[in-house]
Amino acid sequence: MAASMLSRNLLQGVDLAPTVVAVASPALNGDLRAAPPVSYGAWRLGRNRCGALSFVSPAQGLGFGLERMRRSGSKKRGVVTMVAVPVRPVNLPTEREKREAGNLGEEESEEEREFDPSALPPFTLAEIRAAIPKHCWEKNPWKSMSFVARDVAIVFGLAAGAAYLNTWFVWPLYWLAQGTMFWALFVLGHDCGHGSFSNNKKLNSLVGHLTHSSILVPYHGWRISHRTHHQNHGHVENDESWHPISETIYKDMDFWAKKGRLSFPWAMLAYPFYLWSRSPGKRGSHFHPESDLFVPNEAKDVMTSTACWTAMLATLVALTFVVGPMWMLKLYVMPYLVNVVWLDVVTYLHHHGYDKKVPWYRGTEWNYMRGGLSTIDRDYGWFNNIHHDIGTHVVHHLFPQIPHYNLIEATEAIRPILGQYYRDPRKSGPIPTHLIEPLLTSLKQDHYVPDSGDIVFYQTDPQFSP
Repeated sequence: MAASMLSRNLLQGVDLAPTVVAVASPALNGDLRAAPPVSYGAWRLGRNRCGALSFVSPAQGLGFGLERMRRSGSKKRGVVTMVAVPVRPVNLPTEREKREAGNLGEEESEEEREFDPSALPPFTLAEIRAAIPKHCWEKNPWKSMSFVARDVAIVFGLAAGAAYLNTWFVWPLYWLAQGTMFWALFVLGHDCGHGSFSNNKKLNSLVGHLTHSSILVPYHGWRISHRTHHQNHGHVENDESWHPISETIYKDMDFWAKKGRLSFPWAMLAYPFYLWSRSPGKRGSHFHPESDLFVPNEAKDVMTSTACWTAMLATLVALTFVVGPMWMLKLYVMPYLVNVVWLDVVTYLHHHGYDKKVPWYRGTEWNYMRGGLSTIDRDYGWFNNIHHDIGTHVVHHLFPQIPHYNLIEATEAIRPILGQYYRDPRKSGPIPTHLIEPLLTSLKQDHYVPDSGDIVFYQTDPQFSP
């Protein structure tokens, strides 16, 4: 009797309260199986675990009075015993709820289209960490040093081979190959800066200085600013690397400053200038111990790295007098520029150019995990192994202590937890030419963010033409 009344009420536009309502009727004489099924779209009348009739909207989950327990790797669910309540007339589900409550395929498609990447995640950083296998955290200094030995051997082998052949068609190939290897050396020094190379700070500092100084990067100056980037990633004002420019700062920039930051290829040659003067809106230098980047007790480290950088530059000048400027241009300068392009392209695409714009945060909306989740993984085809899987970036941003050779396994372990908060990288062919389009599109569209708002997205200046 109660069930049939429910059916008539539903047909007449009377619905149960959204979420879950339990119905207990003496007319059923305790036999809940006697109740015929009642449904409206995906709204369903059935039995809950307590033995009472339940009217459930899957679009809203278990709803009022129930807390769904989401824990990775656990099959348990917390259920609160339902209390019988009378049927009451309420509004029918909205059109949006009806669409979301369609069949499973349509529901997933709608959810994917309407997913808000700036929404608070339903998981914690501790849950992500717990999903990573223990061995992924282990650092093997011998394995790390083997990558250094490999890369250094390739660098010297390429230089010797190009110098021996010395033909016009070999040099461009050499520049591309050697520039890529310079970039690979940078990534190894990058691991030293994070401490993921080994647990030995002296070894990390030694290898970091050798790899970075050789390509004219001040190791400690970069290491400290990069630490600031990781600690504040995704924060509009406090981030350090490729952070967005506020609308006010953007409007104060002259045409050539905008051209240098937002147009191809000039934006991809920005790194040396960044080392000297940082980004628009920020002051200081990676070479000066009194820069805003550093605190007083870091001055000695900064001076040490600046001295190593100066020694490398003096060595290059001396070699120029020995071998001649043309040889220096061919053997070192051109590969160095290719390395700079690699560095700028990769770091830019870690934080820009996805199909759906990534959020940036201010104030209480920002936290470490949300900032890390706004990074983007990229597939570089053949180059993934050459530059030590630097494209596997999300898990690296969340846990920079993980060695580069364990990043892929760690990423696979956390993907089920991240769900749609993980941006699947587009698969690459041998050469990652697919990344040209998102790079150019982002430079055309991602110009500045609003001056106010705790969750903001890049805006486009229609008056600026890259």
